[in-house]
Amino acid sequence: MKMKPDGSDLQVVARGVRNSVGFDWHPATRELWFTDNGRDYLGDDQPDDELNRVTRAGQHFGYPFCHAGTIADPEFGKQRACSEFVPPVARLGAHVAALGMRFYTGTQFPAEYRNNIFIAEHGSWNRSAKVGYRIMRVVLDAEGKAVRQEVFAQGWLQRGTPWGRPVDVLVAPDGSLLVSDDQADAVYRIRYAP
Repeated sequence: MKMKPDGSDLQVVARGVRNSVGFDWHPATRELWFTDNGRDYLGDDQPDDELNRVTRAGQHFGYPFCHAGTIADPEFGKQRACSEFVPPVARLGAHVAALGMRFYTGTQFPAEYRNNIFIAEHGSWNRSAKVGYRIMRVVLDAEGKAVRQEVFAQGWLQRGTPWGRPVDVLVAPDGSLLVSDDQADAVYRIRYAP
Protein backbone atom coordinates (compact mmCIF):
# COMPACT_ATOMS: atom_id res chain seq x y z
CA MET A 1 0.00 0.00 0.00
CA LYS A 2 1.01 3.63 -0.32
CA MET A 3 -0.15 6.84 1.31
CA LYS A 4 0.81 10.47 1.65
CA PRO A 5 3.11 11.38 4.58
CA ASP A 6 0.11 12.64 6.59
CA GLY A 7 -1.61 9.23 6.25
CA SER A 8 -4.20 10.30 3.71
CA ASP A 9 -4.87 8.90 0.23
CA LEU A 10 -4.28 5.24 1.14
CA GLN A 11 -4.04 3.10 -2.03
CA VAL A 12 -3.34 -0.55 -2.85
CA VAL A 13 -0.20 -0.92 -4.98
CA ALA A 14 0.12 -4.73 -5.11
CA ARG A 15 -1.86 -7.76 -3.94
CA GLY A 16 -0.95 -11.40 -3.49
CA VAL A 17 2.40 -10.72 -1.85
CA ARG A 18 3.72 -13.09 0.82
CA ASN A 19 6.39 -12.10 3.35
CA SER A 20 8.11 -9.45 1.29
CA VAL A 21 11.13 -7.99 3.09
CA GLY A 22 13.45 -6.40 0.53
CA PHE A 23 12.46 -3.79 -2.02
CA ASP A 24 14.05 -1.09 -4.15
CA TRP A 25 13.23 1.14 -7.11
CA HIS A 26 14.90 0.50 -10.46
CA PRO A 27 17.36 3.37 -11.01
CA ALA A 28 16.17 4.04 -14.58
CA THR A 29 12.48 3.02 -14.74
CA ARG A 30 11.61 3.82 -11.09
CA GLU A 31 9.54 0.62 -10.95
CA LEU A 32 9.22 -1.05 -7.55
CA TRP A 33 11.01 -4.42 -7.29
CA PHE A 34 10.75 -6.74 -4.27
CA THR A 35 11.66 -10.15 -2.89
CA ASP A 36 8.92 -12.50 -1.74
CA ASN A 37 9.49 -15.55 0.45
CA GLY A 38 7.73 -18.72 -0.71
CA ARG A 39 5.43 -20.61 1.65
CA ASP A 40 6.64 -23.47 3.80
CA TYR A 41 5.58 -27.12 4.07
CA LEU A 42 5.44 -27.99 0.37
CA GLY A 43 8.70 -29.94 0.47
CA ASP A 44 12.41 -29.18 0.32
CA ASP A 45 12.47 -28.00 -3.27
CA GLN A 46 9.34 -25.90 -3.69
CA PRO A 47 8.13 -23.26 -3.93
CA ASP A 48 10.86 -20.84 -4.92
CA ASP A 49 11.29 -17.45 -3.32
CA GLU A 50 10.54 -14.76 -5.88
CA LEU A 51 11.93 -11.56 -7.33
CA ASN A 52 9.01 -9.43 -8.52
CA ARG A 53 8.42 -6.00 -10.02
CA VAL A 54 5.37 -3.77 -10.03
CA THR A 55 4.77 -2.28 -13.48
CA ARG A 56 1.36 -0.77 -12.62
CA ALA A 57 -0.71 -0.29 -9.48
CA GLY A 58 -3.10 -3.07 -8.50
CA GLN A 59 -1.23 -6.10 -9.87
CA HIS A 60 -1.75 -9.44 -8.10
CA PHE A 61 1.29 -11.70 -7.53
CA GLY A 62 -0.59 -14.90 -6.66
CA TYR A 63 -0.56 -15.50 -2.91
CA PRO A 64 -2.32 -17.49 -1.43
CA PHE A 65 -3.57 -19.19 -4.61
CA CYS A 66 -0.33 -19.66 -6.55
CA HIS A 67 3.38 -19.79 -5.66
CA ALA A 68 6.42 -18.95 -7.81
CA GLY A 69 4.14 -18.40 -10.81
CA THR A 70 3.33 -22.06 -11.48
CA ILE A 71 2.59 -23.96 -8.25
CA ALA A 72 -1.05 -24.10 -7.18
CA ASP A 73 -1.49 -23.94 -3.42
CA PRO A 74 -2.85 -27.28 -2.09
CA GLU A 75 -5.56 -25.50 -0.06
CA PHE A 76 -6.46 -22.42 -2.15
CA GLY A 77 -5.14 -23.25 -5.63
CA LYS A 78 -8.39 -24.63 -6.98
CA GLN A 79 -10.07 -21.24 -6.53
CA ARG A 80 -7.94 -19.42 -9.13
CA ALA A 81 -5.49 -20.41 -11.88
CA CYS A 82 -1.82 -19.40 -11.75
CA SER A 83 -2.24 -17.83 -15.19
CA GLU A 84 -4.37 -15.08 -13.61
CA PHE A 85 -1.40 -13.61 -11.73
CA VAL A 86 1.81 -11.74 -12.47
CA PRO A 87 4.65 -14.30 -12.62
CA PRO A 88 7.95 -13.56 -10.88
CA VAL A 89 10.79 -11.93 -12.77
CA ALA A 90 13.05 -14.61 -11.28
CA ARG A 91 12.67 -17.72 -9.16
CA LEU A 92 15.36 -17.53 -6.49
CA GLY A 93 15.36 -21.05 -5.02
CA ALA A 94 13.21 -22.79 -2.44
CA HIS A 95 13.63 -21.75 1.18
CA VAL A 96 16.67 -19.53 0.61
CA ALA A 97 14.86 -16.75 2.55
CA ALA A 98 15.54 -13.92 0.11
CA LEU A 99 15.38 -10.84 2.31
CA GLY A 100 17.08 -7.52 1.54
CA MET A 101 17.73 -6.46 -2.06
CA ARG A 102 19.26 -3.43 -3.76
CA PHE A 103 20.08 -2.28 -7.23
CA TYR A 104 23.78 -1.55 -7.57
CA THR A 105 24.04 2.16 -8.32
CA GLY A 106 27.67 2.70 -7.34
CA THR A 107 30.70 3.16 -9.55
CA GLN A 108 33.35 1.24 -7.58
CA PHE A 109 32.46 -2.18 -9.09
CA PRO A 110 33.00 -2.79 -12.82
CA ALA A 111 30.42 -1.21 -15.16
CA GLU A 112 28.68 -4.56 -15.82
CA TYR A 113 27.43 -4.53 -12.19
CA ARG A 114 25.51 -1.27 -12.62
CA ASN A 115 21.75 -1.73 -12.20
CA ASN A 116 22.19 -5.40 -11.26
CA ILE A 117 20.38 -6.60 -8.15
CA PHE A 118 22.10 -7.90 -5.01
CA ILE A 119 19.94 -10.11 -2.77
CA ALA A 120 20.74 -11.22 0.78
CA GLU A 121 19.69 -14.82 1.38
CA HIS A 122 19.13 -15.33 5.11
CA GLY A 123 19.06 -19.12 4.69
CA SER A 124 16.62 -21.96 5.26
CA TRP A 125 15.27 -22.93 8.65
CA ASN A 126 13.14 -26.01 7.91
CA ARG A 127 14.77 -27.70 4.93
CA SER A 128 16.50 -31.08 5.37
CA ALA A 129 19.72 -29.71 3.77
CA LYS A 130 20.35 -26.04 4.43
CA VAL A 131 20.47 -23.57 1.50
CA GLY A 132 20.98 -19.83 1.12
CA TYR A 133 23.27 -18.00 3.57
CA ARG A 134 24.84 -15.95 0.75
CA ILE A 135 24.58 -12.87 -1.45
CA MET A 136 23.24 -13.42 -4.96
CA ARG A 137 23.62 -11.20 -8.01
CA VAL A 138 20.77 -11.00 -10.54
CA VAL A 139 21.76 -9.64 -13.94
CA LEU A 140 19.01 -7.90 -15.92
CA ASP A 141 18.82 -7.07 -19.61
CA ALA A 142 17.69 -3.68 -20.93
CA GLU A 143 14.01 -4.75 -20.80
CA GLY A 144 14.21 -5.80 -17.15
CA LYS A 145 14.35 -9.55 -17.79
CA ALA A 146 16.51 -11.57 -15.41
CA VAL A 147 19.08 -13.20 -17.69
CA ARG A 148 21.39 -14.71 -15.07
CA GLN A 149 21.73 -15.37 -11.34
CA GLU A 150 25.08 -16.04 -9.73
CA VAL A 151 26.59 -16.28 -6.28
CA PHE A 152 28.32 -13.01 -5.41
CA ALA A 153 29.45 -13.77 -1.84
CA GLN A 154 29.20 -16.95 0.22
CA GLY A 155 30.85 -18.80 3.06
CA TRP A 156 28.34 -18.21 5.86
CA LEU A 157 27.34 -21.88 5.56
CA GLN A 158 30.19 -24.30 6.34
CA ARG A 159 29.58 -28.06 5.98
CA GLY A 160 25.86 -27.59 6.64
CA THR A 161 26.31 -25.33 9.66
CA PRO A 162 25.68 -21.58 9.39
CA TRP A 163 27.93 -19.18 11.26
CA GLY A 164 26.22 -16.10 9.80
CA ARG A 165 22.96 -15.09 8.15
CA PRO A 166 22.91 -12.21 5.67
CA VAL A 167 19.87 -9.96 6.11
CA ASP A 168 20.26 -6.90 3.93
CA VAL A 169 22.54 -5.14 1.48
CA LEU A 170 23.22 -1.45 0.96
CA VAL A 171 25.34 0.40 -1.57
CA ALA A 172 27.65 2.73 0.39
CA PRO A 173 28.47 6.24 -0.88
CA ASP A 174 31.91 5.04 -2.06
CA GLY A 175 30.30 2.25 -4.14
CA SER A 176 31.23 -0.62 -1.83
CA LEU A 177 28.51 -3.06 -0.75
CA LEU A 178 27.50 -3.33 2.91
CA VAL A 179 26.02 -6.63 4.13
CA SER A 180 24.29 -7.01 7.50
CA ASP A 181 24.39 -10.33 9.36
CA ASP A 182 21.99 -10.88 12.29
CA GLN A 183 23.58 -14.12 13.52
CA ALA A 184 27.17 -12.87 13.77
CA ASP A 185 25.98 -9.35 14.71
CA ALA A 186 28.19 -7.89 12.01
CA VAL A 187 28.19 -5.58 9.01
CA TYR A 188 30.60 -6.55 6.23
CA ARG A 189 32.00 -4.19 3.62
CA ILE A 190 32.73 -5.66 0.19
CA ARG A 191 35.03 -3.51 -1.94
CA TYR A 192 36.28 -3.93 -5.48
CA ALA A 193 40.03 -3.84 -6.03
CA PRO A 194 41.17 -4.23 -9.66
